[in-house]
Amino acid sequence: MSHAIAALCRRLTHGVYVIGVAHGAVHNAFTASWVMQCSFDPLLLTLAVHREHGSYRLLIEGGAFAVSVLREDQMALAAHFGQPQGADKLASIAWTVRRTGAPVLCDALAYFDCSLYGHHPAGDHELVLGRVVDGAILSPDAAPLDYASTGDLDGSERLFPDTL
Repeated sequence: MSHAIAALCRRLTHGVYVIGVAHGAVHNAFTASWVMQCSFDPLLLTLAVHREHGSYRLLIEGGAFAVSVLREDQMALAAHFGQPQGADKLASIAWTVRRTGAPVLCDALAYFDCSLYGHHPAGDHELVLGRVVDGAILSPDAAPLDYASTGDLDGSERLFPDTL
């Protein structure tokens, strides 16, 4: 594990999000940080999801996902949804669905509801593109949670290569 490479990559600025997915009556959500806008017209977001992640299958089969933008005071939510799949992570959290049927956290800073636009392999992850079909700012005066503030909450430091 390279602490220097992990520290370097943490200098890339990006937020922390909860991604809601659904297929039929099955709903789940997980923490993600590799999310960004990639087009104005149509308005597209892209996110990176590990193909072995249980929610990846729900996302692809359900054809949609929702991005709930976390506030800077929601580190506990980031940790909660960062747990491995198993127990119903949505059971104790207030959530709703919008146009696509994917879960949106009621207490988020903002949300983007997206229909699946495409997906492409990218190393050990899959880049998933979503067309934004709905969205809103829910907490206009709040600041977003940024990835650098989470430290090694996701345990990713061990995943970085030893050298470049």
